[in-house]
Amino acid sequence: MNMTEDLSFKEMCTRFDVTPRTLRYYEYIELLTPRKEGRARFYSTRECARMTLILRGRRFGFPLEDIRQWLLIYDHEGTETQMRAWVELADVQLAELEEQQRQLVETTEELRRLRDLTADELSS
Repeated sequence: MNMTEDLSFKEMCTRFDVTPRTLRYYEYIELLTPRKEGRARFYSTRECARMTLILRGRRFGFPLEDIRQWLLIYDHEGTETQMRAWVELADVQLAELEEQQRQLVETTEELRRLRDLTADELSS
């Protein structure tokens, strides 16, 4: 993208379906660094790619600090190091999600059992 193709603040919010507050926060914690002209901000293809990665990371449940560190690795060490870091982070997150899933199944089964016992008592 050249300067005229960069996204404005409002276009960035619309494209990624985020609130202005979220976008400002991502800038505040230095996940994004738009080009500024006066009070206006413009987002390049690099910033759009970073936003895609940020939102993907959030969807997978990664803390913003992990995402920030991962993006910093790319900025300073390049793609291969970033991919290695991503695999490590993904392994940790997968274990966490699997544990949450196990707990959810256990809780669901317990709730169903108690619900069925109560329903049986009501129908007796």
